[in-house]
Amino acid sequence: MTDTNFPSFDLTGQIALVTGAARGIGRACALALAHAGADVALGLRDPNTGADLAQAIEGMGRHALRLPMDMLQLSQVRQAVDSTAQHFGRLDILVNNAGDGPSNLAENVRESDFDHTVALNVKGTFFASQAAGKLMIRQGYGRIINLSSQAGFVALPTESVYCMTKAAIAHLTKCLAVEWGRYNITVNAVAPTFIATPGTVEALSVPDFRADVLSRIALGRIGEPAEVGAAVVYLASPAAALVTGHTLLIDGGWTAR
Repeated sequence: MTDTNFPSFDLTGQIALVTGAARGIGRACALALAHAGADVALGLRDPNTGADLAQAIEGMGRHALRLPMDMLQLSQVRQAVDSTAQHFGRLDILVNNAGDGPSNLAENVRESDFDHTVALNVKGTFFASQAAGKLMIRQGYGRIINLSSQAGFVALPTESVYCMTKAAIAHLTKCLAVEWGRYNITVNAVAPTFIATPGTVEALSVPDFRADVLSRIALGRIGEPAEVGAAVVYLASPAAALVTGHTLLIDGGWTAR
């Protein structure tokens, strides 16, 4: 990089697909990508949601496409990837955001909850990446950003299955990065701490739990969805062209202790 070749975070002309886009981190990622210049396909478990998000993206002068994309239905996953490419002419960025994990002590985990969490978090991420990867290989370009979690790096009581799947995503990120690097595809992940979303509001409303969480975060505050979106934009942008196989912790210093 020369003195006049400054890093670019501009995504103008890029096409992104965000899974689990309706709310929380997925919504924030979709908005951040649009703000950076990308047109955004919205993968939605319930295709009747997301109208306000699409309107917000279009209000920025970008294009939005709402798509049914239940990550437990691989036919929908593949169709959403194909529909994005057919509608926009290509697919440059995939954000694998959709995920879940029922809390329970390890000795009480039900097989159905185990299977659901692995299918959604790991299987869904893998096959969405595979479908997008095939397109990106033909294009000779692509950016895949997976949602891991600090839970993939530390042990959280009652979250053994969720932690396991998020650790798997971090390692899957490395594997895909190594396989697809020769096609000019980067594969990275972000690993947030507790973020203020509809999915965390109930747990964080318990005073003792919230106090414990805050005591472990060096910055002493809960994260905001837009802060994850900012990292996703960076990893999707030309500024991160040499970054691949990496999981970026957005944890306020939790894992530094």
